[in-house]
Amino acid sequence: MEKERLADISLKNITITDKFWNKYRSLVKEVIIPYQWNTLNDNVPDAEPSHCIENFRIAAGEKTGEFAGAVFQDTDVAKWLEAVGYVLESQGRDEKLEKLADDTIDLIGRAQEPDGYLNTYFTIKEPERRWTNLKEGHELYTAGHMIEAAVAYYQATGKKKFLEIVMKFADLISEKFGPEEGKCHGYPGHPEIELALVKLYRVTGKKNYLDTAKFFVDARGVGENYFFQEEKGEKYQQIFPEFAGYVPEYSQSHLPVREQKTAEGHAVRAVYLYSAMADLAYEYQDDSLLEACETLWKNMVTKRMYITGGIGSSGLLERFTTDYDLPNDRNYAESCASIGLAMFGKRMGQITKDAKYADVMEKALYNTVLAGIAMDGKSFFYVNPLEVWPDNCMNRTSMEHVKPVRQKWFGVACCPPNITRTLASLGQYIYGEDEDSIYVNLYVSNETETQIKGIPCKITMDSDFLSTGNVKISLRSQEDTKGKLALRVPGYVKSFQVYRNGEEILNPLIEKGYLILEELKEEEMITISCDMKAKFIHANPEVRADEGKVAIMRGPLVYCLEETDNGRNLSSLYVDTKAGLTETYEEDLLGGVVTVTARGKRISNTGWDEEDLYKEQETRLEDVTLKAVPYCNWGNRKTGEMAVWIKELL
Repeated sequence: MEKERLADISLKNITITDKFWNKYRSLVKEVIIPYQWNTLNDNVPDAEPSHCIENFRIAAGEKTGEFAGAVFQDTDVAKWLEAVGYVLESQGRDEKLEKLADDTIDLIGRAQEPDGYLNTYFTIKEPERRWTNLKEGHELYTAGHMIEAAVAYYQATGKKKFLEIVMKFADLISEKFGPEEGKCHGYPGHPEIELALVKLYRVTGKKNYLDTAKFFVDARGVGENYFFQEEKGEKYQQIFPEFAGYVPEYSQSHLPVREQKTAEGHAVRAVYLYSAMADLAYEYQDDSLLEACETLWKNMVTKRMYITGGIGSSGLLERFTTDYDLPNDRNYAESCASIGLAMFGKRMGQITKDAKYADVMEKALYNTVLAGIAMDGKSFFYVNPLEVWPDNCMNRTSMEHVKPVRQKWFGVACCPPNITRTLASLGQYIYGEDEDSIYVNLYVSNETETQIKGIPCKITMDSDFLSTGNVKISLRSQEDTKGKLALRVPGYVKSFQVYRNGEEILNPLIEKGYLILEELKEEEMITISCDMKAKFIHANPEVRADEGKVAIMRGPLVYCLEETDNGRNLSSLYVDTKAGLTETYEEDLLGGVVTVTARGKRISNTGWDEEDLYKEQETRLEDVTLKAVPYCNWGNRKTGEMAVWIKELL
């Protein structure tokens, strides 16, 4: 294991100028955060009510009423506050927004109980049942999101009030849980607090937080399953009817984490747990834990992940199923799961300095995560299928989880604020750094100030990566340095040419997928040119849902067909993979995108009457031109069919 992991560059020092990403990021402060604040206060007409702020007012004794919403409803405001923290850190302080956040934090503080406990569901509704249902109660999950929010807000503003609130709660948790006699030996049904406690430790230096996180991970799946034990408790009460017949695989508690070989259960829980495992593997220099992370990562991304970076193929219980089971029209692929996948990949890349993790991180960010939000920032997908036929997305059927249009909000609204905090913190995914080196993971236009070997430097990246495959990187330091600049060579490119100060590097040094530049001068001008041509992609033949089909990718972007471009019944289309692909930049379409066209055939309806459901009939094919747009942009025009995988004309 590397003795020094790559660290984030502070968001204060990164200014993103990218035309692709800023189509979304520019909405965060001006549109998405205000919109989500209104939803948290139940002020969006025709949207699912949140009840979130109302619950805190009731818990604080400022209003009377009953708790409303899901048991983890507090996390909506936590992720909103975390996004606010990232915005204030990356875009500068804003008095009005900061005042709104401070007032919200004050309300949270007033809802906190004297011993530090903080959870409106149990304070209002079940005060006598604290910690009696870790399987379903989400107390530790909710605490984790509060901790993450407080850390982000403290790093942005330097204000300690929110941090002190969560530290008081974290201290209570450390006193309650642990391996010692007399403490509770349980662990969260929904992992999250583990990675949050690592963040809190790194900010405060208080090792009890790190030790508690380690306990939660080490205790998981050891001996008699804790969740079966707590079901026997006098105060245990089931919360979710769908958890009847609970199996430990669902919460990754079926085996000790170091013995787990396949990604199992609820996909979001899995990747949050794996992210914490990676953090703890580094902090404790635990090779066995890192090996478990590598094993689980390999199974997930080589056998259980969609081409879009989506994970969790089952619409029932949002979970992994078995290897190569990747249905396209009824899968779940929750937005939060892909965010967790990016978080896990980021951590593994920081520890191992291996570009393969950034490849998947990029795939998830550019495809499933972005597909989860409309281009106006005001509606969201929770579920991210790869094929949609709106007519069969019917309530009270096996397809009711699939939505052909983005929703204004959700009763369980974990995804919208999760996407918001991810967009606001995008700078954390672009670079990694150690004392000697800067690693470039994403080719996103930005200006960044940092240090290499203690020498201040400024990086300016001018990226036309998605359009032409060209990137210019200017590095200016106060003096020459023996530091390194590591450029990720994307796994999907066939050619990757780098010019250093005008001269092509003919025999580059490649280490774990990074092209390494050493002995950096006071001024360096790096030019990258790589192959960004659209191509047809096949799935492993074991993926039964994709047999005989192809997808189109261009760089990190997966493409799809939409009804608005190709007519109805997309399943009747075949693509001629021998005829090649044509790319066109359309400035007025979807904010400016490269579209891809291909030659193909459509099964003709000629000879079929409405009364004919089945009959002996020769198949007739008509010539068509197929037009594909980036998957992340689907559903932003007319409501209609969508498909990523297209039948191949043989």
